[in-house]
Amino acid sequence: MTNHRSYIDEDGEALELDEQFFKEAKRGRPALAPEQRKRQVTMMLDPDVIDHFKKEGRGWQTRMNAALRKVAGLS
Repeated sequence: MTNHRSYIDEDGEALELDEQFFKEAKRGRPALAPEQRKRQVTMMLDPDVIDHFKKEGRGWQTRMNAALRKVAGLS
């Protein structure tokens, strides 16, 4: 078992990262449980609906998901 050290001091300031930190570091976010993961679907949408969400750039699928959640009463 690895002994994890805090890299935050008593004042809430970040300490200098050492060799041990980088040795144990992992990239990315922790994996979600299977029932919490998003699922890929294929659906046909009107071009103007897609354009509406894409006009604000990256993240359009996330915005579309949020809009669907709101309409479905899930948020």
